[in-house]
Amino acid sequence: MTGEHRQIPLDWGHRSAMGEADFMVAPGNQDAVAWLDSWPDWPAPALVLFGPQGCGKSHLAQIWRARSRASLITPEDLRTDDLPDLLRPIRALVLDHAQDVAGDAGLERALFHLYNIAKEVGGHLLLLADRAPVNWVMRLPDLRSRLMAAPAVGMAAPDDALLMAVLVKLFVDRQLRVGEDVIAWLMTHTERSFANARRVVALLDHEALVAKKPITVRFCRQVLGDGGANPAPLPELG
Repeated sequence: MTGEHRQIPLDWGHRSAMGEADFMVAPGNQDAVAWLDSWPDWPAPALVLFGPQGCGKSHLAQIWRARSRASLITPEDLRTDDLPDLLRPIRALVLDHAQDVAGDAGLERALFHLYNIAKEVGGHLLLLADRAPVNWVMRLPDLRSRLMAAPAVGMAAPDDALLMAVLVKLFVDRQLRVGEDVIAWLMTHTERSFANARRVVALLDHEALVAKKPITVRFCRQVLGDGGANPAPLPELG
């Protein structure tokens, strides 16, 4: 073997920690956690969970899906001739990117009917969106009235303390030891979101195994570059 040969580490199928015990409750998400904890005693068939990308909506939705055994759908899945089938047999659904139904007459009618079906069968819809329904431009007044009557709870982007704690935990989950200087550098040189934090840690773990090097600030610079305060999110590892 030459000195330039790079040994590719085997992929042992590391699974991202996305369970209930792995979610960190903080002021920016505690209301959302409380609402999901109150299920199935919601005052309406639907609950809208909204907030910016990276705020943790998907993680919370995954926790709720584990409890409720809900299916995950997108607005395009509403283009079906059998809406009741979407709520069989579990009677619980997560609709991701729910705001995308707004302005599409067919999708708005479908969501309106699905809401009514959920009400009839005692089912529940968790709608994930980037903004509150009051800011959706809906054509169908009946749908608007239904969603405006449903509880809508916002989630904030992670603050510094929470994001630092998440980074530390992601490294610990992979049995990696890094210094406080590494965490501080990542806080100022990578996109500030939960999703990107997971991508960053996964990439650093992979590259450290390949190079057989510890994860230091210098190593982070080599792998991630010096992207400044607001770099683009990293791609998923292929």
